Amino acid sequence: MSDKPSVLFVCVHNAGRSQMAAAWLTHLAGDRIEVRSAGSNPSDTINPAAVEAMAEAGIDISAETPKILTVDAVKESDVCITMGCGDTCPVFPGKRYLDWQLEDPSGQDVAAVRRIRDDIKFLVEGLIKEILPEESK
Repeated sequence: MSDKPSVLFVCVHNAGRSQMAAAWLTHLAGDRIEVRSAGSNPSDTINPAAVEAMAEAGIDISAETPKILTVDAVKESDVCITMGCGDTCPVFPGKRYLDWQLEDPSGQDVAAVRRIRDDIKFLVEGLIKEILPEESK
């Protein structure tokens, strides 16, 4: 297990919110934080509007694929952030759990997904300040 903090982002389909959050955290924190994402009922592909919105921000998520949420992914993460997946995330003692209330980008146009993308970036920036406080000064 790595000594750097690890974060798991979970949404239902792992095609929009959790993928954008993982991409933002990777982009903004680099290799200082280990990043995972998964879904309780993953889609076959990433949401095209999410791909386009992230590309506009200079981040390419087109090669990502939705992944199923596993018990191991939760066990291996210090922080588990859910986004609209209810109680499907297994709970383990000693883990930090957050639930980010974000609109679901599924079926939305790029303009709507841009707002969700920007909300996620704001939340991720706050998360980085919490997880890496010594580096945020």
